[in-house]
Amino acid sequence: MIMNKTHSINLAGMLALMTVSAAEPSRNLAATPPMGWNSWNWFGKQAINEQTVRECMDALVDQGLRAAGYTYVVVDGGWRDNQLGSNGELRSDPVKFPHGLKSLADYAHAKGLKFGLHTVPGTLDCGRAPVGGFGHEAVQVKQFADWGLDFIKLDKCILSGGWDEEVLWETYYKWSDLLGHCGREIVLSMSAYKYYNWYPKLGQMGRTTKDIRAKVTKGAVFDGVPHYSVMAIAEENNASAAFAGHGYWNDPDMLVTGHQGLTQAEQQSHFALWCIMSAPLMLGDDPRAMTSAEKDIVLNLDCIAIDQDPTEQGRRLVKADDAEIWVKKLTGNRLAVLLLNRNANKTKLVTADWKVLGLSGGMGVKDIYGMADFVSKDSVVSLPCPPHGCRLLLLTPAVASSWSH
Repeated sequence: MIMNKTHSINLAGMLALMTVSAAEPSRNLAATPPMGWNSWNWFGKQAINEQTVRECMDALVDQGLRAAGYTYVVVDGGWRDNQLGSNGELRSDPVKFPHGLKSLADYAHAKGLKFGLHTVPGTLDCGRAPVGGFGHEAVQVKQFADWGLDFIKLDKCILSGGWDEEVLWETYYKWSDLLGHCGREIVLSMSAYKYYNWYPKLGQMGRTTKDIRAKVTKGAVFDGVPHYSVMAIAEENNASAAFAGHGYWNDPDMLVTGHQGLTQAEQQSHFALWCIMSAPLMLGDDPRAMTSAEKDIVLNLDCIAIDQDPTEQGRRLVKADDAEIWVKKLTGNRLAVLLLNRNANKTKLVTADWKVLGLSGGMGVKDIYGMADFVSKDSVVSLPCPPHGCRLLLLTPAVASSWSH
């Protein structure tokens, strides 16, 4: 059993060591939030296999998702055998992934896509299989580089004896350093279920929340469920907005668009929130069976452009009863504004006041979901939002503003 008290390097010492020896994570590797597809929300651990992954890669190309920027294909749980090799190496499930992971990486690259895997830094995965990387980090990182991976989701899961803050930091630091010296550019997506101040020092994206409810976990919920609903996740992610940007992005978990439990209006609000928050846009659907309604949401180029604008993570500015206003400063002296109705039953008029937004003068307004452009000479704009629905606005001030929010 691994006992945490045997770790003699304290946290302050590790922080000092990092400034000397660690490979600085590349800020150009994820200059904008990564976009792609992850298998977990739809397929979970049991329903995924290499043929399904290949078909989903084909669909990303055929459905126009790759062209819109969804380039990372990440296989989450379910690809591993249930034991490590004799040297601590990972092995693919011989039944579900008989040709190994390099063949899938090669297939992805041939299609202009990038390939990634879920792995765990402790001793056990989240299903308690003994396949963790603890003590075998160098062996497993070499495997990932040899396989041609472009992305690693490092999911905290379980350490025998339990995690403490020091051991958790030390372990993620070790992975970051090994990946930085492995000879291949690999995005490190850290998943430790809340924001840690070392996230931006070690990788390109970090989970700030628990898992979002999805098809694989009783279905998606928009609001009213602590920790796991769309709005609970958004609120938790919003708490660390100030730390995102410059090649590091807070991760509020994968998207739950498609037939996972949300209404069309809720899916629009969910996607708009993730874009305002500069979140990595990782689809969690079955891309082989997307409806036109879902594609209208996730292929909206105006929304994607807001997400990919690298200025900052947008944040909630106003919360008044059921009405919320979220904003993100954009390049070109523009502002993205989300008017959100959290009432589940009634359409509500949501009002944005230019003064509250730090603006003055006339505004050019693009109502992205309303598909309308207009110029507002007033100091406010009020628009109706359906139950759990929103209006996403792109504002171009006629006069330069201080963006004082």
